[in-house]
Amino acid sequence: MKIIGPFSQILPLTGLPEKGPISDEQLAIIEDGGVLVEDGQTLQFGNFDALRKAHPTAEIEKIDEPMVLLPGFVDCHTHICFAGSRSRDYAMRTAGKSYLDIARAGGGIWDSVTKTRAATDTELMENVVARANRHLREGVTTMEVKSGYGLDMAGELKMLRAIRTADQFTPAEFVSTCLAAHIRPKDFDGDEKAYLHWILHELLPVLKDEHLTNRVDIFVEETAFSVAAARPFLQAAKAMGFQLTVHADQFTSGGSALAVEVGALSADHLEASNAEDIRRLAASDTVAVVLPGASMGLGMGYAPARKLLDAGACVAIASDWNPGSAPMGDLLMQAAVMSATERLSAAEVFAGLTFRAAKALGIQSASADLQAYPCADFREILYHQGKLKPSFVWKNGERI
Repeated sequence: MKIIGPFSQILPLTGLPEKGPISDEQLAIIEDGGVLVEDGQTLQFGNFDALRKAHPTAEIEKIDEPMVLLPGFVDCHTHICFAGSRSRDYAMRTAGKSYLDIARAGGGIWDSVTKTRAATDTELMENVVARANRHLREGVTTMEVKSGYGLDMAGELKMLRAIRTADQFTPAEFVSTCLAAHIRPKDFDGDEKAYLHWILHELLPVLKDEHLTNRVDIFVEETAFSVAAARPFLQAAKAMGFQLTVHADQFTSGGSALAVEVGALSADHLEASNAEDIRRLAASDTVAVVLPGASMGLGMGYAPARKLLDAGACVAIASDWNPGSAPMGDLLMQAAVMSATERLSAAEVFAGLTFRAAKALGIQSASADLQAYPCADFREILYHQGKLKPSFVWKNGERI
């Protein structure tokens, strides 16, 4: 048992609503606080001196400078298992080329598929560990990691096995997701329905047998999979016992309505969501996951986070860290910059990066995943728009 502190402020982010808007006045702020930790779990937040008196035999992990303590962030949408770069795509995009222009020139998702297929198991695993450790240093203690750059049996298995192996070489915690339904691969002989049938009947049983993931994702978009094809695919995956998430409403509406219909844990992107999509998400248990990094990378507007919150939705914020549309991977910076445009309170941002993001992954935890920022006032964190990074990060109560 140990007590960590004292901190200028602790924001436990407890007692806040799971859905809808949150004002900063609703935040419980513990001044001169400490946290009691045992066996990797958070037992209690409270006044540091009071905790010491109540637990005189506890070890003290002393904090000697002004710090604000937050829970560790949860990044509920990443693609950090990949090989290669798509800097050429980015240069073409900023030069005015369209998505189709880039794809015709050999870029786009298929470029990452080609490079990821060519990578060794070890290279992929090391790439995941390196990106996860950077995330961890920046306060992200739990992260979802998708496949989706394999798009055949060997490639998808290689990716998901690399994610599982990487989990042994970093303190970060992973939640893996099968995104074999990213696009229909160029080398598949059949239409979208045939490819989704292959995923259901050939790939998913192997993933289940090897316990590689219990989550399935699909990109519902004109350039990927139609609503008509995605619906029976998602229904069948759910019947097999997989949790569902959907890449939805990135360029056109339709995906979020399907996500709600099939009971997906989350609908992610939502840049093109309309008023009815927003109303439907708010009335559901499906988490609305906004991805500001993709908006920055593609030079497009943000998802309507303010409207979603005001309608009563549960809004999470994730990085979409990937080699194409969101290569930055800086979750706090993306959230802070978006919050200025979308007029999100600090409480809404922190909720979207912690317990609301955890809901999108179907997880709850009392683990002592914590991060401390070198300031005395929590408002400094977003004020610096992502440039203020945590000085200390704890995973399961251990400083990393």
